Amino acid sequence: MTEPVRVDREGAVALLTIDHPPANAISRAVIAGLREAVAEIGREGSGVRAAILTGAGERFFAAGADIKEFQSAGAENIADGQTLTLEMERCPVPLIAAVNGVAFGGGCELAMACDVRIAAATARFGQPEINLGILPGWGGTQRLPRLIGLSRAMPLLLTGDPIDAEAALQFGLVSAVVEPGELLDAARALATRIATKAPLAVAAAKRAALQGLDAPAMAEALAVERREFTALFTSEDAVEGVAAFLDKRAPEWHGR
Repeated sequence: MTEPVRVDREGAVALLTIDHPPANAISRAVIAGLREAVAEIGREGSGVRAAILTGAGERFFAAGADIKEFQSAGAENIADGQTLTLEMERCPVPLIAAVNGVAFGGGCELAMACDVRIAAATARFGQPEINLGILPGWGGTQRLPRLIGLSRAMPLLLTGDPIDAEAALQFGLVSAVVEPGELLDAARALATRIATKAPLAVAAAKRAALQGLDAPAMAEALAVERREFTALFTSEDAVEGVAAFLDKRAPEWHGR
């Protein structure tokens, strides 16, 4: 038996792979594996500075929640899935979703909980829960409108109709669309670039963006930004970054 979530290290980049054949359905074991992986890469001293989330194989990123478990653990499954997506957002390490195929239901919700989404041209996205007489329970009704706007999100939520990768790019759900054979290379290239940046600043920028997005007023959002900036300003990395710029050399980040 293979683990439903594999974690591979490539220097400062971690690759998290959902491996639950045949469709990478998100079972309780997958949720537990992802939570463990996210906690591990986000742990202080892990050395991970960027991570990629993808699905095993070519057809499925994650086809959705494991429907077979719904009757026995529906409410518990929803709570655990929501907790996972919040932990992904709170992780100090940026997460890049490399969407290699179908991302329906919980699969789409996992992708939306990542910080960046890159899609293969063959990928498809959707929230088909309405067809089962239920609604998305891992953040789909909340993150989808925030990412693509209410006017585009509501038809998807109310019909369950999927969209392809090009539509996802047009809507702003993904940042880039590449050929399937180029997907992991594109994700690794972006993750490697992020991994060269000051880790404290990367984590602070992620916190500021996500916390400010949900602030009720711009003044409060700016207060979040100001708090993060002030905390960074006296860090060793910030001192090093300014000194390296003035000395015209590459900075050496130490995460403190």
